[in-house]
Amino acid sequence: MLRQLFGTLLSRGQCALAAFLLLTLALTGGALAAEKNAPVPRFVSLRASEVNLRSGPGERYPIEWVLTRKGLPVEVVAEFDVWRKIRASDGTEGWVHERMVGSGRNVIIKGAERTLHAEPDAAAAPVARAEPGVIAHLVDCRGPWCRIETQGIKGWVKRDEIWGVYPDEVLP
Repeated sequence: MLRQLFGTLLSRGQCALAAFLLLTLALTGGALAAEKNAPVPRFVSLRASEVNLRSGPGERYPIEWVLTRKGLPVEVVAEFDVWRKIRASDGTEGWVHERMVGSGRNVIIKGAERTLHAEPDAAAAPVARAEPGVIAHLVDCRGPWCRIETQGIKGWVKRDEIWGVYPDEVLP
C-alpha cells in the first residue's frame, strides 16, 4: 500500500524504511502529544545522573548549574519548544532539554528524619526511617498521607514531609 502511495519514488528498501518511520511516529505520537499537553506546573524526575541547567531555553545559553542525582524530583515551571524550565527542591532553577526529565514520580524527604508507617496513620507501626534528602518513588496519596517506596521498602509519610507532590494533588 505504501508503495502505491509513493509510486516509483521509493525503492523497496526505502519503502520499508518509510513504513517503519510512519509506524514509529504513529506509536509515539500519542505519548509525545500527552507530554506536550501536560499541565504546568507539574512534578517530574531527572532521567540522568548529570543534567545541565542552562540560563535559557537552548544550547547557546550557558550552563549555570549541574544536577547530579538521577531520579531527583523537579518541578516543571515553564516550557518553550523542547525545553523545560525546572525548579529543584532547594529553589535552583534552570532550563533543560525535555529528554532529561521523565514523567515518573519521585519525591524527596525534607526537613528531618521521617518515619514510614505501615498504614496512613501516625499510630500505625513504623516500617522504616528515612533521612532528609532520600529520594523515593511516589506510589499513592490519600488525603494528607502519601505512600512511597525506597530501596524496596514501602511506607506512608505525611504529605508535608516530602517534596515532589502538591498539597491538594490527586494522583491518577
